[in-house]
Amino acid sequence: MVKIKAILIGEKVLSNTKSAFDLFSSQRFGEQVGEKIQYSIVEAFYLIESKKLELYQKDKKLKIKDIENKFEKLDKKFHIKYAVFCDLRKRGYIVKTALKFGAEFRVYDKGKSVGEDHARWILFPVSENNTMTWHDFSAKNRVAHSTNKALLIAIVDEESDVSYYEVKWVRP
Repeated sequence: MVKIKAILIGEKVLSNTKSAFDLFSSQRFGEQVGEKIQYSIVEAFYLIESKKLELYQKDKKLKIKDIENKFEKLDKKFHIKYAVFCDLRKRGYIVKTALKFGAEFRVYDKGKSVGEDHARWILFPVSENNTMTWHDFSAKNRVAHSTNKALLIAIVDEESDVSYYEVKWVRP
């Protein structure tokens, strides 16, 4: 496969290459926006580390360390989100952004199709060093319930290992 050539414009990573559309069709990386594929920064970084994407800014190819620094500045939770994204993709799940749902990610069960099937979970990645109040937990649970999805909390430790906790509503 030919590497995807993508450009960084502000906070957006975009490509209109055939390779980008092929990868979108086969593995659901990115979102089609008009005549381009748009990647979240964690998707883009995953593809860069997988040697499937090269990132440019103003016709200059960016080095991986510069990209990582830029992404950290764009999102202070970049490394936490990235650890979760990598872990789930390696396990065979499709992971997409869920900002319009009020969450970080939506996760599709293995074998499901984005656009045809609904995501199973709304996911919130959290560092093990952060605390979550009952109010925060309740708010996250309400978001999941209102979107008809299960709540998945991903706790990332200092070594970037991820533990998952699924929360569901139960009727007594």
